[in-house]
Amino acid sequence: MATLISFDQELFLLINGAHSAFLDFIMYWCSDKWIWTPAYAILLFLIVREFKGRTWMVLLGVVLLVVFTDQLSVKLFKDIFMRLRPCHEPALEGMVRTLYGQCGGKYGFISSHAANTFGLALFSGLILRRPFKWLLPLMIFWAFLVSYSRIYLGVHYPGDILGGALVGGLLGFIMYKFTHFLLQKSERREIHQ
Repeated sequence: MATLISFDQELFLLINGAHSAFLDFIMYWCSDKWIWTPAYAILLFLIVREFKGRTWMVLLGVVLLVVFTDQLSVKLFKDIFMRLRPCHEPALEGMVRTLYGQCGGKYGFISSHAANTFGLALFSGLILRRPFKWLLPLMIFWAFLVSYSRIYLGVHYPGDILGGALVGGLLGFIMYKFTHFLLQKSERREIHQ
């Protein structure tokens, strides 16, 4: 375990130490949840276009997914493992570069950003895969970019990101299966009426 933690810290310092003014600007905005509002609006448009009267089922899946990824990342991981964020780690003092002094909460394992984005990426990419085959790879790239920005900004270790991506991806897949089940049940009911 000590070897894994040491490797995680070294990889973090490598990524966090590779800065440029251009990347500072890009990564800061990639990490901001509000910058993605137009992308969320496009996703909503695609969902409404594809599912019409059953849109509420998909939106229910999205809401439940975000609640689960967000709450579980805190209650089952951060509050239990209590692994300090790199920007709060005394052993890394003076080595971590943050932008504008922003660090976030005390604990970082697992990354809620990674859990939320990978969960949404998998869910939306799968639920819309029939008409939009290109969406899943695009959403995975988006989740990777947002997650990478968290390491770059000094607020998460790569292990925090990996844990968040796995938990979020699993929850995204489960919520996709649940929503898909509801949609199929609704379609069958309409056919039999």
